[in-house]
Amino acid sequence: MTAVAHEPLTQAEILLEGFLALDAPEGFRAELIEGEIVVTPPPDGDHEDYFSRIVRQVIKKSRTDMDFSGNKGLKLEKTEGRPQDHVIPGCTFAPVELRLFRGADPWMPCQGVAMVLEVTSSKPKIDREAKRHCYARGGIPLYLLVDRGTSEVTLFSDLENGDYRQHCVLAFGKPVPLPEPFGFDLETTDFL
Repeated sequence: MTAVAHEPLTQAEILLEGFLALDAPEGFRAELIEGEIVVTPPPDGDHEDYFSRIVRQVIKKSRTDMDFSGNKGLKLEKTEGRPQDHVIPGCTFAPVELRLFRGADPWMPCQGVAMVLEVTSSKPKIDREAKRHCYARGGIPLYLLVDRGTSEVTLFSDLENGDYRQHCVLAFGKPVPLPEPFGFDLETTDFL
């Protein structure tokens, strides 16, 4: 009987295994973003109020019926030398006819996701930069960021070569034009 030689695990594989074995405290979110484990506390009430206002508008006004999921884990494209990103957007939108969330694993692929939404929290730089890169690499067509620190809403769109080429930045109170499949202007007056 001969022993089977196993290749040693890479640092990225060890990090991914450790991340997947984590048991975050109740209400906390653990994510693996660009090779770093990020743990964030439960959101405050204002954070959730922004989500509620946006989700209601998307459901009522979108030209395409949308399903949504709060805090749905997404597996994103693997990058050289780093483990596969595992990100949890505040809200994920997909056309109803795809039934994308039914039967999905806790960490599902991004195919079919129409837009992700984030509201800045205790680590705004991650939402502004690292998550933007992750969502673009994952091929998600639209990333909507509500930035409480700058009182602005940014819509990232027009994917090309793993990044968003367009950034529409509007102050709170200005309508944000959401392209198809949404096809309406998101009102942000209530954000003031």
